Amino acid sequence: MITEVKKYLILGTLEDVNRFYERAQKEGFIEFISSSRRPKELPEKIQVLLKALKIVKKIPKQAECEGEWTWEEIQGFAEDIVDLKASIEKRREEERILEADIARISPLGDFSLEDIRYIEKEGHCKVQFFCVKSSKAEKLKDKEGFFLVGSFFDLDYFMSISPKPLTSHDLMEMRIDLSLGDLQDQREAVLESIHSMEAEIKRLAGYMHHFQELLLEDLNRYHLESAQQEVSYPLQGASLFCVEAWIPSSKISKMFSLLSGLSVHCEQIQIESTDSLPTVMENTGIPRLGEDLVRIYDVPSCRDKDPSGWVFWFFALFFAMIIADAGYGLLYLVSLLFLKWKLPAFKGAGKRLFKIAMALSISIVLWGVLTCSYFGLNISPNSFLGKISPMQFLVAKKAEFHLTQKDEVYKEWVTTLPQVAPAKTGKEFVALGVKETNLGEKHAVYESFADSILLELSLLIGIMHVTLSLLRYSLRNWANFGWIAFLIGGYLFFPTMLHVTSMANFLGWVHPEMAGAVGKQLVYVGIGSALVLSLFQHKWKGFKELTKVIELFGDILSYLRLYALALAGTILAETFNGMGEAVGLVGGFFVIVLGHGINISLGLMAGVIHGLRLNFIEWYHYSFEGGGRFFNPLKLLKLEDD
Repeated sequence: MITEVKKYLILGTLEDVNRFYERAQKEGFIEFISSSRRPKELPEKIQVLLKALKIVKKIPKQAECEGEWTWEEIQGFAEDIVDLKASIEKRREEERILEADIARISPLGDFSLEDIRYIEKEGHCKVQFFCVKSSKAEKLKDKEGFFLVGSFFDLDYFMSISPKPLTSHDLMEMRIDLSLGDLQDQREAVLESIHSMEAEIKRLAGYMHHFQELLLEDLNRYHLESAQQEVSYPLQGASLFCVEAWIPSSKISKMFSLLSGLSVHCEQIQIESTDSLPTVMENTGIPRLGEDLVRIYDVPSCRDKDPSGWVFWFFALFFAMIIADAGYGLLYLVSLLFLKWKLPAFKGAGKRLFKIAMALSISIVLWGVLTCSYFGLNISPNSFLGKISPMQFLVAKKAEFHLTQKDEVYKEWVTTLPQVAPAKTGKEFVALGVKETNLGEKHAVYESFADSILLELSLLIGIMHVTLSLLRYSLRNWANFGWIAFLIGGYLFFPTMLHVTSMANFLGWVHPEMAGAVGKQLVYVGIGSALVLSLFQHKWKGFKELTKVIELFGDILSYLRLYALALAGTILAETFNGMGEAVGLVGGFFVIVLGHGINISLGLMAGVIHGLRLNFIEWYHYSFEGGGRFFNPLKLLKLEDD
């Protein structure tokens, strides 16, 4: 629920200003309006603690250091971690340079630079080292004064001893300041230093809880002081202060209780057009879980209706339709229960995430049972799992409709599978519609009708989803009533135009001819009424409403992704099952496990991305303003806060 906020002017005596702010921070429902638009930089002390926590959180959990420590000592430990991390980074850079030098001179071998200098001094000569591409080295191998000392990849390395330094455009001289042995010794020393510093950071990571406590104390003090700095003094020389604040309408009564015993008064004032109103979301239960999903995309405007509950339920439905496999849902469910058993202490956001995952897993199981889908297996309609699936009822009703009508669909099946001709009922028609394939018996009629029903369900759920979105903001945009009629008419009319049978037809809700006639009228009436209502509300700008015909058509077709992704997952599951069966028992087991693992991973990504996308793009399009900012009151931060 998005709660309305009120703007208040708070006035009081200076002797009570500190007590007032301390109470306000403790209660945590007042957002003081800042006169400064620039975000304030955090104090260095807090920045050090944040850096230290960021470093130690990447380290495996360490045993907590016991003992009594002052806050100054804890701050010192945090500074030590930051300094050690900086030193490690410098050492890593030294290691990289040493590794490069070692790789550069290793083809020359290990030798003493003192011996080289002795030869140069006593022999009155110059010793040099060169490297050159192997393709250009042939002419140097027999040249006087050059000796081939090694090759590495496409480079040859030469040594020259001559009375004076040699130069050549084809050669690259190598400068050697340290021998290979000295470089390796330095590298070992650097690595030992790095390991020592990393061990010290691990030891200091045991103070992580203390760092968090100190950080919260410093942040609470900083936020309190920052809020107090927004106080203004309206009368020079008078001991009065004033400040403006946002207060949720649900907390007004608490505000007056907070002021009890203080020489402080508050008065509601008018909200200016330039004010940036915060969005206050007060949700519990399922809507609170949906709020976490809403926060992924955008912050609702304070003028929006809270979409949290709607987003949660439709996300669960879309996620289930995309995965569309009860077997996968059971695997998700068992994995989550095992995780809960191993890590029972979920708190805050982690606990809510677990609940969302559980709801998604249960929804997958339910949808998989409804559609009779289990690990891509070919489930017979006559089996127990087939009989408990409502999909069998829908398929039988569809078959019975075509059997009664003796239409083109019926004639096509009789031509393809002549054995269905004697069928007297829809169930018999489906039961006889079987053909033999390389993979065994295939229920051709059942699978074909089930696919068409699932495709229609995707579009029908899309129409319902968008219709609900239009209804939510219909009083803000009157044309939405016309577009709702247009969507209903489209569902009734377009199947007739395409010469296909919809669920509304074979379930007996409406005869195809009547559906076509009524649907066509609703399409035209919907477009016309949308235009007229928009002109009444928006004057000449209302003509832009006609462009929504294309928008609505495109948005509804976008829901076909639910069917397409589910179909892709089913085909992959069936393919991996077939591959496993062809390979044999042992190898097939690994093929099936690996294949289904890949399919589950792809399905998980598709379910999250497209399940949220249909809410955030198609549904938000008609009932979401967005662009808001969350309510940020002065409050005491605690470790258990989300």
